[in-house]
Amino acid sequence: MPTLLIILGVVAVLAVFVIAMYNGLVQRKLRVDEAWAQIDVQLKRRHDLIPNLVNAVKDYMGFEQEVLTRVTEARAGALAASAAVGPAGVAGAAQVAQVAQAENQLTQALRGFFATVENYPDLKANQNVMSLQEELSTTENQISFSRQHFNAVVRDYNQAIQQFPGVIFAGPLGFTARDFFEAEDAAREVPEVRLR
Repeated sequence: MPTLLIILGVVAVLAVFVIAMYNGLVQRKLRVDEAWAQIDVQLKRRHDLIPNLVNAVKDYMGFEQEVLTRVTEARAGALAASAAVGPAGVAGAAQVAQVAQAENQLTQALRGFFATVENYPDLKANQNVMSLQEELSTTENQISFSRQHFNAVVRDYNQAIQQFPGVIFAGPLGFTARDFFEAEDAAREVPEVRLR
């Protein structure tokens, strides 16, 4: 009888431990999904602002059609990559990498766009264009902060499933590592500032 009680006690403690481990992993996974949802909100805001900005500058930049086309195509690619995430909003590892690549291409296109806008004094002085640029800049900052938060919770989640004892239970319980939302190499470079 005492041996049976000891065995039942060990099984009960092990069951409580596995349940607590599972619940902790679920909680971390949900934080990753929540952080991705925040990125998705900011990316959608960015995608919605771009057509307004392109339309505001079309008349001024009529002969710079290549720049406008590049931004429009990059936006379409970013929208397609975001749509691949699916209606649940939960991004898998391949989807995060795909969205990050598409968004990095959009960032490059926008940089070229803003560099071209600098060549048009009337356009730089246009209040509508200035307002849209400011909104887009604010959104870019929010995307950056959301990316940092997402990467932090992904790090915590990945760490939990790769460290002992999580490494024993994570795989069989269906928990897999998530990818970081990486910034492009050009975004890591320090910009050159020229004072006139």
